[in-house]
Amino acid sequence: MLDANLSAQLKQYLAMLREPIELVASLGDDAKSAQTRELIEAIAALSDKVSARFDGTNARVPSFTISPVANAHNRVRFAGLPMGHEFTSLVLALLWAGGHPPKVSQEVLDQVTSLTSTHNFEMYFSLTCHNCPDVVQALTLIALKNPRFSATLIEGGTYQAEVDERGVMAVPAVFKDGAMWLSGKKTLEEIVADLDEGAEAKAAEAVNAKEPFEVLVVGGGPAGAASAIYTARKGIRTGVAAQRFGGQVLDTLGIENFISVSHTEGPKLAAALEAHVKDYDVDIMNLATAQKLIPAEREGGYHQIELANGGVLKARSIVLSTGARWRNMNVPGEKDYANKGVAYCPHCDGPLFKGKRVAVIGGGNSGVEAAIDLAGIVAHVTLIEFDSAMRADAVLQDKLRSLPNVDVITSALTTEVLGDGAKVTGLTYKNRNADAVHTVELEGIFVQIGLVPNTEWLKGALALSPRGEIEIDAKGATSVPGVFAAGDCTTVPYKQIVIAMGAGATAGLSAFDYLIRTPAPVLEGVE
Repeated sequence: MLDANLSAQLKQYLAMLREPIELVASLGDDAKSAQTRELIEAIAALSDKVSARFDGTNARVPSFTISPVANAHNRVRFAGLPMGHEFTSLVLALLWAGGHPPKVSQEVLDQVTSLTSTHNFEMYFSLTCHNCPDVVQALTLIALKNPRFSATLIEGGTYQAEVDERGVMAVPAVFKDGAMWLSGKKTLEEIVADLDEGAEAKAAEAVNAKEPFEVLVVGGGPAGAASAIYTARKGIRTGVAAQRFGGQVLDTLGIENFISVSHTEGPKLAAALEAHVKDYDVDIMNLATAQKLIPAEREGGYHQIELANGGVLKARSIVLSTGARWRNMNVPGEKDYANKGVAYCPHCDGPLFKGKRVAVIGGGNSGVEAAIDLAGIVAHVTLIEFDSAMRADAVLQDKLRSLPNVDVITSALTTEVLGDGAKVTGLTYKNRNADAVHTVELEGIFVQIGLVPNTEWLKGALALSPRGEIEIDAKGATSVPGVFAAGDCTTVPYKQIVIAMGAGATAGLSAFDYLIRTPAPVLEGVE
């Protein structure tokens, strides 16, 4: 189960255990149970602080709990093998149960332990899902730190019948007390905020108590991170207000065009960006959703950013780097069947459609890459492209055409998502040349048709392009003096990570240049 390399790594981690832990397995006579026993025995053999029992009586077989020996009520259960992307989650669960401190702020830990509600979580994940570990690890930490909560983390491939019965068609999927509660990626901070009824009011109070920033970066993706680093290095007071640090990079699996790094993954890059920003004296505010920009009344005054939680941030200069999100088809049935067959992440949700028929909407690089990946999992892929030809790179198109279970339909406008009330059953599209409407019977639809800038909240505050992008000049300046912008939310022609970083650096340097050339506001009561 564990090769020599993994065993050596795990042994090093287990040496960090401070308190003894116990693994209790519920097993049957099947092959998966045998693999689970092998894994648990291998873990127990690596540390004298780990003991294992195989007399569990849980109905989910195979499954096992991890708990501190001193407090068995604080425990987490894995149902199925947490390997692949979830091996790290398994290691962290072992360490946290054994008293090793998590890399989480004390403020968040205190919030976790002070939660007073009581809930039972069941979460479904897939071993190929790069969005799942954050949710797995968040629920693990909550269950191990607060006995009011229990968490069962279920590998969907092992419990396919259960997945089908509960209608799980996208992961991560979290049930709270038996009812569907969360579908999609969320951070620990976001989950805790959802569970803490007073979280928004406390966050707004904390925001309102902050002194004005010299530079406030709105958005925590590659552009925002670069801006914050460049301004902080100048020794000026810098803040970052982000809904989630990392932005859309967190949802990107393989990155192979980031210069000097031949391959990395989005979550790894996002973590590296945040770690780099934290090397400097930057005030990072997560779960901060901007909803209004109020420009300064005079040049050199304070701009204001109103947040969804009611807080208001002030700054002499602002860098907007709010990024973009996946574009929806905006056809009847799409919203009704979101996460019920309509999906946007082939890497996460593809395994849930094994042996089924699916469609990919979009013939650009993202769409063709998705179709290629899915073709190795599902029974058949139909790629639907609006234009008369696919727009993906030639090498990707050649690979796609070599696959026997893929059909490509061009000059096609998707007109409706069909379903039976519980799940997708097909779609209709119109042939743009013949104006005829056709139906395709299938179980899944993966939408890959580009991006929409996250700028709706800026309408009326500064100049936007017809596509909703923030209009900027060569220095990243917007139509409002002292407000700059960078990244996918702007009129920059190519939406790439490396370009966003460069644009973020430009905007940060431009903000610094603006500050040194503009008189600081006079504080009230001071002449």
